Amino acid sequence: MTRKARHETTADPAPTGPDRLHTVPVLREDRDAIMRTAGVFALPVVCCVLFALAVALDVAAPSTGAGVRYAGDPGWPFALNGVILAVLAVPILRGDDARMFGWLLGLLGLFWVLDGLAQSYIRAGVTDDRLWPSMTFAVWFLERFGVFLPISIMALVLVFPNGRLLPGLPGLLGRIALGIGAVGGLAILVMPLEQELAENMRSLPPEIDVDPVTINALTGVADTLRPVVLGVLLAAFATALALVIIRYRLSTGITRDRMRWLAWSAVVIVAYQLTVTFVVDVEGTDYASIIIAMVLPGAAMTVAIVRPQLVSIEDLLGRTIVIAVLLAVLVAADAALLALLTLTLDDDLTQAQVVAVVLVVAVVLYGPLRQRLASAVRRRMLGERGNRYDALAGLSSTLENTDDAAEQLSEVARAVATAFGVRFVSLEVDWTNGERVVTTHGERPDAVRTLPITYRGADIGRLVLPAKGVRSRLTARDEQLLGDLVRQAATAVRTNQLAEEVQQSRERLVTAREEERRRIRRDLHDGLGPSLSGIVFQVETARMQIDTDPDQARQRLADVSEHVQAVVADVRRLVHDLRPPALDDRGLVGAIQQQADRLEVPLTVAAPDLDGGLPAAVEVAAYRIVGEALTNVARHARASAASLTLDVVDDVLEVELADDGVGIEPDRQAGVGLVSVRERAAELGGRAEITCPADGGTVVRARLPLRSNA
Repeated sequence: MTRKARHETTADPAPTGPDRLHTVPVLREDRDAIMRTAGVFALPVVCCVLFALAVALDVAAPSTGAGVRYAGDPGWPFALNGVILAVLAVPILRGDDARMFGWLLGLLGLFWVLDGLAQSYIRAGVTDDRLWPSMTFAVWFLERFGVFLPISIMALVLVFPNGRLLPGLPGLLGRIALGIGAVGGLAILVMPLEQELAENMRSLPPEIDVDPVTINALTGVADTLRPVVLGVLLAAFATALALVIIRYRLSTGITRDRMRWLAWSAVVIVAYQLTVTFVVDVEGTDYASIIIAMVLPGAAMTVAIVRPQLVSIEDLLGRTIVIAVLLAVLVAADAALLALLTLTLDDDLTQAQVVAVVLVVAVVLYGPLRQRLASAVRRRMLGERGNRYDALAGLSSTLENTDDAAEQLSEVARAVATAFGVRFVSLEVDWTNGERVVTTHGERPDAVRTLPITYRGADIGRLVLPAKGVRSRLTARDEQLLGDLVRQAATAVRTNQLAEEVQQSRERLVTAREEERRRIRRDLHDGLGPSLSGIVFQVETARMQIDTDPDQARQRLADVSEHVQAVVADVRRLVHDLRPPALDDRGLVGAIQQQADRLEVPLTVAAPDLDGGLPAAVEVAAYRIVGEALTNVARHARASAASLTLDVVDDVLEVELADDGVGIEPDRQAGVGLVSVRERAAELGGRAEITCPADGGTVVRARLPLRSNA
C-alpha cells in the first residue's frame, strides 16, 4: 500500500468545536520525520544553551582568584568553536548521506562546548573563599578528558566523506587504529599526572580531588609507560592519516572533489601555523589557531558533503598551495636575511630596519616567485592548458610540416593530451565518402564523454575524453583552448581531405568523361551506325522492287518501320542516360512524383513553380538526391508517408525529404546511396545532411546553390 493510500484509509477529518477531541491518527512515517528533525536540531540547541551559560559564567567570574589563576583565559571562545561545529552538522544530518559523519561532527562540537564550559565554570566557581559543587569533575574533565580529542578527530576523518570506513583491509586497519586510540586514551586517563601538571593543579583548594581516576599502582611505571603509550597513539593517528590518503587515491569524480576540500583545509592550517603562529606574537593568535585548526576543517568537510561544487576546488586548492609556499619562502628569506644582517652589523636592527628588510624581500621575491609557483602548481594539477600560446603554436608547426591526414589527427590527439594532462584522447573524423578515421592516444578508460567536432556549422567528427578526473573537467577558458586546438585540427584535416577529394574528383571527371565518350562512340558505331546502314540498305532494296514486286517492297518498308522504331528507342535510351527525359516532360516536381509512384511511396510535395527556373545541373542533382532518398524510404524506412519540400531561398534550392519511418541506427555506417546524396550536393558546391529526429523518422536536407545558365 502506498503512502497516499495509507493517508486515505487511516486519516479522518479533524473534528471541530469547543469539545473536539483530536483522534486523527498520525502516521508512523510522519512521526519518525518529526523525531528525526527534532533530533537534528537538538544538538545545536543544547550547544547554544551551554555556550550562553559559559558566557554568563565568564562575565560573572571575578577578576582575580584561584579559579582565574588556574584556568587562565575565558572558556567561551572554546565553547563557540563547539557551537559552530554543531551547527555545521545540521545540514549533513538533514540529508540522507554521511549521517554518521554528521553525528560525529555534532558530538565533537558538544565536546568543545563542554570543555569551554568547564573552563568558565572553574573561573567563576573557584575563589579564595568559596567553591562551587562538582568542581572535581569540572577540573578532571578540563585537564584529563581532553586526551580523547585526537581520537574523536581520528574517527571523524576516517569516515569522511560518506560516513563509513573503507572496505576490506583499509577498513580493518581503521578499526584497529580507533581501538588502539581508545585503549591508549584510557591508559593515559588512569596514569598518575605528570609532575608539571600536578604542581600546577596543587594551586587549587585542597577540597578538589585533582586526580580522581588515577590508579596508584601505576605510579612506579608511569614515567616509563607514558612515552610508550603516546608513541602508540601517535602511530595510530599516523595510520588514520595514511588511510585518508589511501581513500583519496582510490576516490574518483565527486568523491575526490570532497577529499580535496579536506586537503585544502589541511594546507591552510599548515600555512597558518608556519607563517603566523611561529612569526607573529600578537594577543589572540592562540584563539585564531584553535578556530582554524578545528572549525575550518569542519566547515570544509561540511561544504564537501553538502555542496562540493560551491567553488572550483581545483582552482582554490592550487591557489592556496601557491600562497602557502609563497608565504613560507618569504618568511624563511626574511628570517635568513635578518639573521645575516644582525651578524654582519653586530647589532640589533631597529623596527624600521626590520620593516624595510621585509618590504625589500617581498618586492624582490613575490612577483617572480608567485608566477613560477602558480605555473608549476597549475601544470602539475591541470597539465599545460595554462600555456595557450605554446600549445597552439606547437600544434600549428606540427600540422604545417605534416601532410598525411592520419598523422595530423595523431598529432592533434597528442597535443590535446599534453595540453590538458589527460591519459586518453580519441579523435573520430567522418570522411565525405562515409569512411570514419579513428586516432587514439593512450588507453581508453571505463567512462568517457564525447564532444562534437564542427567545421563551418557541420559535424565532421567527435572528440572522446575521459569522463572522470580533475583534468577532465573543463572551465570556460579550457573549453576555448580545446575549441582552438580542435578547430585547427578540423581545418587542417578538412583541407587535406578537400585537396584529396578535388584530386579524386578530377580523376573521376576525366575517367567518367572518357568512359562516357567511349560508351557513346560504341553505341553509335556498333549500334546506331549499323542500324542506320541497314535501314538505308532495306530502303534501297524496297525502292528497286517497287515496280517489279510491289508486295515485297511494302513488306520491306514495314520491316524498315519496325527497325526505325527500334533505333528511335536506342536514341531515347542514349538521351535518357545523358539527362532524365521526365525532367523535360514533366518538370522536376512531376518527375519526382512519377518516381515516388513507381516506388509506391506515399509522397506529399510542397513546392513553388520551378518550371524553367532551375539550371539543368541543379535539376538533375535534386532529382537524383530525392531519388536516392525515396529508394531508401521504400527499402529500409518502413514508413507510412513521406513529405517533400522544395524552396528557393537566396539563390539556393533547399530540398527536404522527411519520412515517419524507423530512422537510421546511430552506429550504422553510411551506405552507397547516402554517400551519393552528399557527393551530388558537394559537386555543385552545396551540402547535404541526413538526420534522425527524436520523434522518429529520417530527414534528408540538401542545399544546392543555383548557377547561371551562361
